[in-house]
Amino acid sequence: MKKCVFAGTFDPFTVGHEDTVRKCLALFDEVVVAVASNKRKNCMFSERERFELVSAVYEGEPRVRVLTWEGAMAELLKKENTPFYVRGLRNIVDFDYETADFYASRDIHPDMITLYIPAEQKNMHISSTLVRNCILFGTPYRNYVPEAVYRRLTRGEHV
Repeated sequence: MKKCVFAGTFDPFTVGHEDTVRKCLALFDEVVVAVASNKRKNCMFSERERFELVSAVYEGEPRVRVLTWEGAMAELLKKENTPFYVRGLRNIVDFDYETADFYASRDIHPDMITLYIPAEQKNMHISSTLVRNCILFGTPYRNYVPEAVYRRLTRGEHV
């Protein structure tokens, strides 16, 4: 069985993230979506809230497993017994960041295989930062997040 890990802070999970998971499901038997704890980021949503938002998107999809993770992704790959780490890319800035991170992670997990999945052109401008700003300024964001995320955020279920 082929399995990959797709990780991020997902603050919150966007349609771009959802598209990356959809593409992973075309390649892998199982996708582990890791809601990461990143001490460098001041998240709008708690780790539990982010986990619940992502889990709501994949309710009823047995090939997607959502978990939380604090630590190096290379360590999670070892724990999950897979070398495949998927990264979604929107632009060259994402590519530069992910490539630097890849080389650092390879020092921990030499067998790691990172796969870059480019964003669809229609999603290139969508980011969690954009969604957070929309929430803060009260501007529409329905088209930027999966329906399950939107329902929970607008009903206040994330609190």
